[in-house]
Amino acid sequence: MTSDALAQTRLQAVLEHPGETLVGIDFDGTLAPIVADPEQAHADPRAVAALARLGNLLGTVAIVTGRPARTAVRLGGFRGVPGLGHLVVLGQYGVERWDAATDEFVIPPDPGQVAALEQEIPPLLDRLGQGAAHVEHKGRAVVVHTRQLPDPDASYAALSGPLNDLAERHEMVVEPGKNVLEIRSPGIDKGVALRAIVEETGARQVVFVGDDLGDLPAFRLVEQLRREGRGGLLVCSASHEEDALSVLADVVVEGPSGVATWLEQLADALETRRDAR
Repeated sequence: MTSDALAQTRLQAVLEHPGETLVGIDFDGTLAPIVADPEQAHADPRAVAALARLGNLLGTVAIVTGRPARTAVRLGGFRGVPGLGHLVVLGQYGVERWDAATDEFVIPPDPGQVAALEQEIPPLLDRLGQGAAHVEHKGRAVVVHTRQLPDPDASYAALSGPLNDLAERHEMVVEPGKNVLEIRSPGIDKGVALRAIVEETGARQVVFVGDDLGDLPAFRLVEQLRREGRGGLLVCSASHEEDALSVLADVVVEGPSGVATWLEQLADALETRRDAR
């Protein structure tokens, strides 16, 4: 699965103590491909099947995503999958939650400033000549997508500054991503969400799989956990659009298909060790 000596040592710890291991995994760009229409970003069936196998082998499997929890559960097809009976989905960077064991969602009320901010976005886009950008309402956040525009990178650059200014006026922050700018409340990120589920479960080892700048706080959290004496393994779903995580990762794979293969290999290795006992 990986040849680097340090990464192999970190992986070996997972193989030897799977019951004490938490696997956290991002959704878009990691389990699901990045596509022009975010409503068509369905999880790779191979990855879901591999997670179902891992659900019977690991201490905890958690999806940690910026998507609303309901959307991630629907697009992931996680409900009712054998092996995923204890899956946890942390949506909106951990503000929302779904537990497969109870099929219950915890969805706090949306921040009041989101509606006011959202009203200002269309005229701002028009003034900047970017009126065709897709605006996605996520309840607790608003996302501006430039992927469908003629020059996505140029449009992203043109919008970044003005959207940051708009967010600041509403006491919110911008989370950059692959041709997306997400405006949300401050003080929440995937590192905070991952820390909470680690403490809740008491995991001694944490694997995190991500692809984008929004996953950087989770990567940093795993590095911090290592310094605190816990085990940690970082896997990057690499793309040609964003390489910020590759330099931090122990394992680099090629997009969601590579993630699915890596998860399958992890399940194979764990099952082989289990059956040999």
